[in-house]
Amino acid sequence: MTTPPEPQTSAERQLCGLVNGLAQQIAEHVRERAAALGLTAAQATALREMTGPMTMRELAERMSCEPSNATFVVDKLEKQGLVERCPHPTDRRAKQLLLTAEGTALRDRLLGLLAQDSPLAGLSPQQQRTLQGLLEQAITRP
Repeated sequence: MTTPPEPQTSAERQLCGLVNGLAQQIAEHVRERAAALGLTAAQATALREMTGPMTMRELAERMSCEPSNATFVVDKLEKQGLVERCPHPTDRRAKQLLLTAEGTALRDRLLGLLAQDSPLAGLSPQQQRTLQGLLEQAITRP
């Protein structure tokens, strides 16, 4: 088995450390902002990702979790009057998740808080788009 050259191994190790560090900073940022609104980080993530009507499976995919975990989170949000389950317009087996008026208002407050002092705030919009493109390329690599 051939060992990759040390400089490449070192660069990949450093890059992995940086990506992990950024992910931890973002997670902590979400936790702090969520707590300020009386939410868990998972609830905040669900609200952030609810950009319109979607199924539980779609939400779970956006949250990067199993559908059963998303269901647990949505159950809590539903009990708080922030989300409702409605019949899906084209699939009678599925339910669609919709934000209530209260949920929409809370989501707007959350997005405002998440924008404040974000770990990515030091990057220009163009740099953020570049980083997004590079990360998408790395993730979707065949």
